[in-house]
Amino acid sequence: MSIARRVAPELPTLRRFARLVAGSQASGDAHVIATLEALSADRSILAPELPARQALYKTFLKLWSSADPHRRLDSLDRGPGIAAEHNLRAITPLPRQAFLLHAVEGFSIAEVAAVLDKSRDTVNELIAQAGREIAEQVATEVLIIEDEPIIALDIEATMQELGHNVIGIARTHKEAIESVRKRKPGIVLADILLADGSSGLAAVNEILTSINVPVIFITAYPERLLTGAKPEPTYVITKPFRTETVSATVSQALFFGRSGDTDVSPPA
Repeated sequence: MSIARRVAPELPTLRRFARLVAGSQASGDAHVIATLEALSADRSILAPELPARQALYKTFLKLWSSADPHRRLDSLDRGPGIAAEHNLRAITPLPRQAFLLHAVEGFSIAEVAAVLDKSRDTVNELIAQAGREIAEQVATEVLIIEDEPIIALDIEATMQELGHNVIGIARTHKEAIESVRKRKPGIVLADILLADGSSGLAAVNEILTSINVPVIFITAYPERLLTGAKPEPTYVITKPFRTETVSATVSQALFFGRSGDTDVSPPA
């Protein structure tokens, strides 16, 4: 089987992972392209003993780790990137990678160990370290825009366990705007279809005209957001979601802030 056919089904999730590691859509995609170019030049670098997805992530991370750190952060040096670079340096890279591979990408501990060339015990230690470092860095105030009460309460409990303060749960566009007028959040978690038929996308767009905060969309319709067209939202979680995924993504969003090339308008 050709390299292209072997890795093609894994590229959408690798793009997501790359955005979280790199902090922006443009930088993440650039590193994905570099990985594909490296594979085209030398197919032997794709570990044959591993399933395609693990092998692809392992290749990406090896190339990422070998890149010049200053060049890796170039896309973060504009606007909010100054704070993002500080946050990145405050969180140890390897624990962050282990945490993302397990919590966001859904790899088992054994699979993460294979990707990172570490033992299972080491991976567990890395993930625990990431959790401690994350808790120390990113506590903030959270606005939840979600019309399903059980999901909203689940997200609220997860945020509180991370040390964040939930300042409001909005079920409609109007409630979301009113909540922000009363108190400014440090991050927004939003569904895209709300109780009265209004749009979470529209609410977020309006919120971002007055404040600059990271936004995570939690939706059963990710295809309405992640189409590959640019620009597109950086942070999207698909329902039904894992609590660990929400925790990891919130932490990453707060590290990087609202990336300069991130836009929440519906993709064309």
